[in-house]
Amino acid sequence: MMEQAHHLSLADRIYVALDVNTRERALEVVRAVSPVLPSFKVGMELFYCFGPDIVRELKEAGAKRIFLDLKLHDIPNTVARAATVLTGAGVDVMTVHAAGGRRMMETVLRAVADKAAEVGIPRPRVVAVTQLTSTDRPMLNEELGIPGSMAEVVRRYALLARRAGLDGVVASADEVPLIREVCGPDFLTVVPGIRPDFYRSEGDDQRRVATPREALLRGAGYLVIGRPILRSLDWRRAAEAVLKECANLEPALSNTDKPKPAVLADNLTDKMRVQRIYSSRLSKEK
Repeated sequence: MMEQAHHLSLADRIYVALDVNTRERALEVVRAVSPVLPSFKVGMELFYCFGPDIVRELKEAGAKRIFLDLKLHDIPNTVARAATVLTGAGVDVMTVHAAGGRRMMETVLRAVADKAAEVGIPRPRVVAVTQLTSTDRPMLNEELGIPGSMAEVVRRYALLARRAGLDGVVASADEVPLIREVCGPDFLTVVPGIRPDFYRSEGDDQRRVATPREALLRGAGYLVIGRPILRSLDWRRAAEAVLKECANLEPALSNTDKPKPAVLADNLTDKMRVQRIYSSRLSKEK
C-alpha cells in the first residue's frame, strides 16, 4: 500500500532534485544529503547520461525514494512501454504529461501496475504534469495557444488526471488549494519551484515559485527543491536549513489534510471506475 503524503515526516515529503550531469556528483550529493533529506528527484540530464542503472546506484548510496521526472508524452503504447521499463528500474514516482490525454494516462497506469505485480514490488506512483512552473499566462495563451487562466487550465488537467486514475499531479504552489478543492485531499500534489528564504538568485527561469512553508501550508503533498541546495557550498547544511524553515508546521499541516467527504467519495468512485476499465480490458485479452 502506498503511503499518503500527510502520513510521512516533513523530511520524507521533500525531494532533492539531482540536476547534475556526472555520476560522481550525484552520488556525492546523495551521500551528503540523505541523512537529512532521503528522497531524490532524477531528471532528464542525469537519466539520459547514465540510464536506468543510476536509480540502483543512487539507492545503494543512501537514497530512500527516487522520483523520476521524464515527463513522458507520446502515443499511449509508446509511453506505456517506457513506463514499464522505468517500473522495472525501481523508481518510486514517475511523471507523464497530462496533455497526452486520458487514454495515454490510463494505459500508462495499467502498464505500471502490471509490471509491478509481475516483479513483486509496490506500484510506483504516476503523477501528471499540468503546466511547467516556467510558464506564465502570456506564454500559455499567446505561445502555446491554450485559452483561459492558468488556474482554469491546471484545474482541467488535474481533473483529467484524476479521472484517468493517476495518483496526483505536478503543479505550482499557487494551484494546490484549487486542486485539493476539486480533486480531494487524497489526490497527490507535487510542487517544484520551491525557493527557501535563504536562497537568492538572479535570472531564475521559474516563474511561479513559493517558499517551503508557503507550499506546505497551501496543502502540497511533496516538494521538489534543487538549486537552493545544489548551489550551496554545504549541501547538508542547506538541507538542514530547509527543514529548519519548516519547523513547527505539523499542527497546521494536520488541519490541511482533513478530507471533504463529498469530494473524497467522488474520487473513490473514479478509482473504482478505472479498476473496472482494467478488469474489462484484461478479460478481453484472455
